[in-house]
Formats: sequence, structure tokens, C-alpha cells
Amino acid sequence: MTAETTPPAELRQQVTAEQYDSWPEERCAGIEVVDGRVVGSPSASKRPRRLARILANALDAAAGPGWNADTDFDVRLQDVPLTNRRPHVVVYRAETIDVTPTRPEHVLLVAEVVPPGSETADRRVKVNQYAKAGIAFYWRIERAAAGVPLIHTYVLDPATGGYRTGDVFTGVVRVAAPFAVEIDLGPL
Repeated sequence: MTAETTPPAELRQQVTAEQYDSWPEERCAGIEVVDGRVVGSPSASKRPRRLARILANALDAAAGPGWNADTDFDVRLQDVPLTNRRPHVVVYRAETIDVTPTRPEHVLLVAEVVPPGSETADRRVKVNQYAKAGIAFYWRIERAAAGVPLIHTYVLDPATGGYRTGDVFTGVVRVAAPFAVEIDLGPL
């Protein structure tokens, strides 16, 4: 998601999981809920959205029939206080496609394309939330000075409950496990 902004006054009150679940999809689009508070996440520009779509399509093709990859997809990290994130890309168990909300135990990987202004949220806040929720892999995609994406990968360490740093890829991702994928992300 992009930089977190202040939402309209009617959305600044404490939000429960039941309230959020009753809202129509149009109202939920473009927002995340952190510790029961709505944080606005204005839609990313065309380049990050395109990059997320390319990544999701490649991961979906590589994952096989047991996993799906999608963009603009809610992940319920906790119910009380409600924390509901909408990563740019989510790889989740195919059999849970109709299960709402999507829970961390359904998710294998989340990826965030980091636009200017959301570095702190994507480098510190979200990485800690995803690790605490038990999501096995986190990818953070940033733009290098040359305009080529840098993909930082993190792997959950069950012993510590936090992520350990994995590989960093520049422009082309080659991953063998848990599934084989090669993605040329090109310039951002």
C-alpha cells in the first residue's frame, strides 16, 4: 500500500471486525485497519500497481494448483483490536479462496511495493505485523537509484518469531522454494 493518510472523520472511530465485515467492498477499498483504527491508503500509482500485477501473475503461474496469487486482497492479521492489511500481492491457499476473511494461516507470502512516503510502514511496521501473524515470507520491493526494482526477501524464523533477511534481487527474481519462479520486473 502507499503512505498511510488520515481518513475522513466518520472512519476515524474505533472499528471492530464485525463492523468492517459489514461494510461494502467499495468502502473497504483503499483502506487498512491497524489496531482498530482506519488508516487511509490511497491507491498506488500506475507503476507500482503494474509491478504488483506482474509479480502476482508470475507467482500465480509458478505456484501450481495449491496456491493462488492476487492483488488488492485483505488479510486479517488479528481480530481484537482489528488489524486488517491489504498487501500489494498475497499468495494464499487455493482452497481458501472463498473463506472470508483471509487469515494468516491461509497465506504463504505477502509482498509490498514501497512507494515514496511509506518506507517506515513497509520496512518496520508491516514487517513486524506480518511476522507476528506467522506469514512465512515477506517481500519488499523498492526502486533503486537506476529505476530497477530491488526485491528484499524475508523468511520467518519459527524459533524467534521474526523474519530473517533472505536474498536481495535486482530486477529479476529467481526463487526455487517453495515453488520455482523467475520474474523479470523491469524498471519501475
